[in-house]
Amino acid sequence: MVGVSRLCCGAAAACDDLRYGAARPGPHAVSAAQRPDRKPVVVWNCTRRCNLRCEHCYSQSDDRAAGGELTHDEGLRLIDDLAGFGVPVLLLSGGEPLLRPRVVELAGHAAGRGLRVAFSTNGTHLTPDLAARLRDAGVSYAGISLDGLEPEHDRLRGVPGAFRCTLDGVRSCLGAGLKVGLRFTITRANAGAIGAVFDLVAAEGIPRICFYHLVYAGRGSALAAGSRLAHAATRAAVDLIVERTRDLHRRGRPVEVLTVDNHTDGPYLLLRLRREAPERAEEAFRLLRANGGNSSGGGIGCVSWDGTVHPDQFWRHADCGNVRERPFGAIWGAPPPDSLLGRLRRRREFLTGRCAACRWLDLCNGNLRVRAEALAVDAWAPDPDCYLTDEEIAP
Repeated sequence: MVGVSRLCCGAAAACDDLRYGAARPGPHAVSAAQRPDRKPVVVWNCTRRCNLRCEHCYSQSDDRAAGGELTHDEGLRLIDDLAGFGVPVLLLSGGEPLLRPRVVELAGHAAGRGLRVAFSTNGTHLTPDLAARLRDAGVSYAGISLDGLEPEHDRLRGVPGAFRCTLDGVRSCLGAGLKVGLRFTITRANAGAIGAVFDLVAAEGIPRICFYHLVYAGRGSALAAGSRLAHAATRAAVDLIVERTRDLHRRGRPVEVLTVDNHTDGPYLLLRLRREAPERAEEAFRLLRANGGNSSGGGIGCVSWDGTVHPDQFWRHADCGNVRERPFGAIWGAPPPDSLLGRLRRRREFLTGRCAACRWLDLCNGNLRVRAEALAVDAWAPDPDCYLTDEEIAP
């Protein structure tokens, strides 16, 4: 994640300790992405079932229960293992996690074991009562997917009326005092709605919004051609996000704004700051270097509904082990050097082309390897969605 509001406006956020906790001045600082002892944020896709059918769904979910999902008791054991291993955050995702039976109990158990618990949800099932139950269970945050206003959102989500149900879910969280934010996945079809969604955030008093760059996994693989943004359009979208974030902060509305899944945004923002706000640029550079860029296979991991462990939630075809056979900590803690996890943690040995020679490698860490694999058929090739020019990355 790239903290637009933190880098451009200096606004601190609740998870800055995770994002920049290793920040130490000096030439020998070790970034979070490169720390060998770093414990991962874990995404648990606790069910495959979902009531929507989103075009860009990385898990290819639909409204059917998947066979082999971890039982409730197996889920409790997984949570105990994650807590014992020192995982700081558990993100319950899906499918739609709120369709999993007794998921509030699982969330409460995780919070009781000291994990920060968040939900990634489409929001359509979030009634005021359920939002209050999640709050009381110790859930820290609900990230609700919303991909534009009603026309864009309902088309991308595949179900008429989804937008209104989702907005009701956002309002339920706000009313219950459960921290809530929006998750907007940028595609060619909805990039024009970014400004309107900022207006919605301001009008509804929503404290956080994350803009996700599209990753070509699951059903999203089919969007690589028709919905992939050109580099110039991506730059324009990021520029608009920066401008609208600054405007909110100038007006006394300090919304937390982040971009996700394209660490090119970090150096791109830094270059903008050096031109437009040099007084912020050095601090931004320090924070970006402390964060260290993409950490798939290190600082973030995924457990699927059947217990399979993946380097991140998008790399679902990569099987790193199964928590039914070995604890997560044993799978994650000491992977064989020639395994995918082992190579991801030494990725600089394998990167090729522009990534290998880029001046911003300490800030980006080679971006998303799964996107390079999807589009270039080579996990170590340059990420094709890096939109910096050759001049901007030159040493």
